[in-house]
Amino acid sequence: MGEPPRLLAVVPVFDHAATLRGVVEGLLGQGYPVLVVDDGSRDGALERVADLPVRTLRLEANRGKGAALLAGARAAMAEGFEAILTLDADGQHFPADAPALVAAAFAAWPAIAVGVRAMDGADVPRSSRFGRAFSNFWVRLECGCDLADTQSGFRVYPVALLAEGRFRSRRYGFEVEVLVRGAWAGLPIVEAPVRVLYLPGSQRISHFRAFRDNLRLTALHTFLVTRALFRSPGTPLAREARRALVSPCAFLRALALEHGSPAALATAVGLGVFLGSLPIIPFGLLVIAFVHQRLHLNKLAGLGASNVCVAPFVPFVCVQMGHLLLHGRWWTTWNRQGLLAELPQRLGEWLLGALVVGPLLGFLLALPAYFLVKRFRSTGKAAPRTW
Repeated sequence: MGEPPRLLAVVPVFDHAATLRGVVEGLLGQGYPVLVVDDGSRDGALERVADLPVRTLRLEANRGKGAALLAGARAAMAEGFEAILTLDADGQHFPADAPALVAAAFAAWPAIAVGVRAMDGADVPRSSRFGRAFSNFWVRLECGCDLADTQSGFRVYPVALLAEGRFRSRRYGFEVEVLVRGAWAGLPIVEAPVRVLYLPGSQRISHFRAFRDNLRLTALHTFLVTRALFRSPGTPLAREARRALVSPCAFLRALALEHGSPAALATAVGLGVFLGSLPIIPFGLLVIAFVHQRLHLNKLAGLGASNVCVAPFVPFVCVQMGHLLLHGRWWTTWNRQGLLAELPQRLGEWLLGALVVGPLLGFLLALPAYFLVKRFRSTGKAAPRTW
């Protein structure tokens, strides 16, 4: 193995003057060169490290953590660094854990390394645990990586990924987006355990704004899920179709080996029901297989659940719902001749009604599926996941 890549520690800071110095001194103590990127702080953060041998970069206006990291990556590239180590300036991370994280990254280089925070302590806010689990779930859908901590800011990146990549987000969503896009680019994502410290509420400074930032995260995940579906149009669909036609038994065996968490299996069920309710005959099964493949969901669960939408009951309910939404009344003049003569109108009503009936029916089936799978997993040993 050749020389390890040159690494620069990058610390983005925004109004964390009280904790910044301890973080920087810890990194210097580990022997890393350090760049502090001040993202428009108003508390004189850079003054706290003015006497330390560190590089500094200041953004005059606050642009978000992602913007600070991108600026740091460009500065690192300009100086010939090939890797950056990032950690937050709020004192949550322990610089002493950095060597293990760096070693994990360099063992699989080029790779992204993520520090998995131990969040089982009594001082960890419940909202942080939920946020991490929620983010992990969506990242798995978007790129297929089953990661333990997609919100950790303690990471190692290849400089080129950040400096030359294209990213939509600049704030809290950035660190999720960079994982997904890194996985799409074929980079390994490795993990290493790290410690975490949550200061008491009066000492903890958080810039997360629940409504605004959750709205941004929702928009980002919507974009990433959609992008995941259509990154390579046609190829996965064609592959699944060939597998099903050439060797149906092998295809079903492969589907049966796919496993996921209770939430993932419940999502597969609900999505299968929704897609099955749409007027996409005769391509329904292929569409369901394609969508579940792209979102890394259990295809067998989705295909099986979609059978509840077999004609005529669910399509008829969808047509009735669509007719009600369009005309304010139920469709009562139906007969065979009228159905054939007004087929385009009925298909439109079916599609409109399915957008209401499909999600509702999917949720009604996904909810018991979630609890049944969870109960099964708690009483028996789950099979390993294969992707």
